Amino acid sequence: MALAAAGGIYDLRGQTLINVTQHHNHASRDGLYIEPAFTQAAVTNLQRDLTFAGTISGNVYAQPLYLDNGPGGKAAVIAVTESNNVYALDAANASVLWQRNVGSPIPLSHLPCGNIDPMGITGTPVVDLPSRTLFFDAMTTPNGTTARHLIYALNLDTGTTNSGWPVDVNASATFGTNVFTSQTQGERSALSVIGGSVYVPYGGLAGDCGTYHGWLVGVTITNPAQVTAWATTAGKGGAWACGGAASDGTHPFLGTGNTSGASSWSGGEAIIRFQPGPVFSGQSVDYWAPANWMSLDTGDMDIGGSGPVLINVPGATPPNLVVALGKDGNAYLLNATNLGGVSVPVAQAHVSTTAIIQAAATYRTALGTYVVFCGNTSQNQLTALRITVSNPPTITNVWTQSEGGRGSPFVTSTDGTNNVIVWGIGCEGDQRLHGFDGDTGRVLYSGGGTNELMAATRRFSTGIAAHGRIFVAADKKIYAFSLPVSKIVLTNLSKSTNGPFQFGFTNTSGMRFEAFATTNMSVPFTNWASLGAVPERAAGQYQIADLQATNGGQRFYRVRWP
Repeated sequence: MALAAAGGIYDLRGQTLINVTQHHNHASRDGLYIEPAFTQAAVTNLQRDLTFAGTISGNVYAQPLYLDNGPGGKAAVIAVTESNNVYALDAANASVLWQRNVGSPIPLSHLPCGNIDPMGITGTPVVDLPSRTLFFDAMTTPNGTTARHLIYALNLDTGTTNSGWPVDVNASATFGTNVFTSQTQGERSALSVIGGSVYVPYGGLAGDCGTYHGWLVGVTITNPAQVTAWATTAGKGGAWACGGAASDGTHPFLGTGNTSGASSWSGGEAIIRFQPGPVFSGQSVDYWAPANWMSLDTGDMDIGGSGPVLINVPGATPPNLVVALGKDGNAYLLNATNLGGVSVPVAQAHVSTTAIIQAAATYRTALGTYVVFCGNTSQNQLTALRITVSNPPTITNVWTQSEGGRGSPFVTSTDGTNNVIVWGIGCEGDQRLHGFDGDTGRVLYSGGGTNELMAATRRFSTGIAAHGRIFVAADKKIYAFSLPVSKIVLTNLSKSTNGPFQFGFTNTSGMRFEAFATTNMSVPFTNWASLGAVPERAAGQYQIADLQATNGGQRFYRVRWP
């Protein structure tokens, strides 16, 4: 048996799969990614992966998703655009695994107001892994004028529409006397899958034109005809934060904006906890609004400009908290188990000189629990807050750094508490990726060189991390950044009688290597058979067992990264 490089099969034993199925990675919306390769020392060498072309069609406001076991077993990046295009791209080389257009987007000229042209798929999709389904909302038009919000469910492996979908929100969503009107409703927020339902928030359009409400629409995954909806009883009160609803695994937590003409609290300027459905109890334990909600209404100072983030602070009383960040520049801490109705929050601090509109992230180090957000001067600075371990917990401002634009932060750590790096994107600004020490704000990565310059990243956008790479979505393109990989040197070659051929190599922990094999070295590499991802048996130790190898003939192997 001859050996060209290295090989193996996709063996899940000992292999850590990474799946970024939703906005900010987890239902809590923490924005935390475990990346063993991203030490604070290593990321100074981060560079753009120029082999990943990432070309797509349409403008992009949504976060990309990542799946280790995507279509055909390949690692895949999922992207959606305002042209109503949906892509599954090979995570290694950006080749298109499948592509789908779900209908014509609606031109801005045919909407009463807004700032997205055209309007198609805006909010970040969500993947339900058990059913292998991709969910998203698309603004479509059958005739170029009439607007329709449709909730789609696509087969993750083929891109085809699942039976019974899409759901026409106009035709199916009602709450009391409120009827959903697509023409004046926007879907900026990320979707969620909680339990057996997909949840889709809706707000208004930029400019607050016409009659609209804040909505949360739930659709049963296995029965799309079963639609449950909630809406603010007063007008407006949009649920429009890009992070969407957070969840503790059972309950959606939703932020709402300013209502119009309300003389008593009517669902706006609030953080609301729903029972599955969604069903809102109306009890004070299940919502919070500040005592000055009416003046916030008047000043268009939405509590819901940034979606809620759920955090746990061990040793604090209470330990389970909701973080809300408002357009009034305030950070609020709420008791996640008893929100308190219209009341004083657990803690409050004025933390930004300008409106806070983005998706915050949270992380923990040996020094404490942090929340990081984009705000302050020109709304382009990252500020890290530490939540004290006390009764009650309080909010302390720790550091502030410019990220060069208006991106939403995300965080990497080698193990959950060490080597914490806060990442920001200079969206609509310097168009560069920036990295900071989570404890001190010290600059670790300042955007790279000429090759690392991006273009047309949209405000509030955030990135994702997977296997030593960072993916960022922009208009017409997905960018990939990566760390340099050491030369692969094969070791421990062995072949047992009538057993698998085995070998291994040492490299940076947390990376994704793919192995290939052939019996004929003269064939083009594109014709080599993929044996799948190479399992990492221990930190930095990759081991391959080719179960397809036999005692007869020869096989040649190669390992590719990414």
